[in-house]
Amino acid sequence: MITPPPPALLIAGHGTRDEVAAEAFREFVRELGRRNPELAVAGGFVGLASPTLGEAVDGLVERGVQGFTAVPLALVAGGGGQGDIPGAYGRALGPHPALLAVLERRVEEALGGGGVRRPGDRADVTVLLVGAGSGDPDANAEVVRAARLLWEGRGYAGVETAFVSLAAPDVPSGLDRCVRLGAGRVVVLPYFLFDGSLPERVRQQTEGWAAVHPEVEVRSAEVIGAERELFELVMERYREVVQGAAQGVSRGELLVGSGLPGFRRDGEVGLVFQESCFHPDDDSPHSGHRHGRHFQGHSHSHAH
Repeated sequence: MITPPPPALLIAGHGTRDEVAAEAFREFVRELGRRNPELAVAGGFVGLASPTLGEAVDGLVERGVQGFTAVPLALVAGGGGQGDIPGAYGRALGPHPALLAVLERRVEEALGGGGVRRPGDRADVTVLLVGAGSGDPDANAEVVRAARLLWEGRGYAGVETAFVSLAAPDVPSGLDRCVRLGAGRVVVLPYFLFDGSLPERVRQQTEGWAAVHPEVEVRSAEVIGAERELFELVMERYREVVQGAAQGVSRGELLVGSGLPGFRRDGEVGLVFQESCFHPDDDSPHSGHRHGRHFQGHSHSHAH
């Protein structure tokens, strides 16, 4: 008996006009494929960047793929993450213990430069975990949950939260709160998978606040990045789906009934649409916040 090949892995990314973030996503997908040569791997965006999810599926079909499992490359469910991919089958990635370990490492890296008074002593270190921010309170609550889990057992004075847009507190207000709580040192930790305009905005706001508060030692940490733990976690989410109740589906089944954004149903099967999410005050073309849809090659609206 011939064993059928495993379902392909489709990585679903949130749309962005930020080419730095988009290219980081594409390179992550390419590297994931190199690390798993036995598996067909593709990735696409919900909107604003290429390839789209529809284009990624077309590429898989051209490679002879009969079925696939989708995993969202998102830290939080809801808002600018998995909430834009209601039909995605894998769970959001955070706050997984492996990613918390990477975040802890980023804090230590930020503290490792000159001026650290007591290397290894975290008792006077407060971490400000900064998420993207969303109009969805559940998505914002996921960032708060990640902050609590990062604090547990690691010896920090505290882990506070802030958001770069759409939710309060913002970065300066978060830093003000850390000081009011008696922070001796503050590490601003961006809760993002990849670099781009929003993490850069976090750094700029941190530097701006530090410039007018020279009495406070403030360090900026790096994003999670394409670390070994992230590759392994995506594969763990994939295996959860393949081995669990939800199964990889064929392209035809997805187009007809999955509800994955990017595909129309019923009489309009195969018409691809994009969803976009914009953050206010973003230096990239994400200016203003709105959600919109457009169809490739079509201008009519779609009722849900």
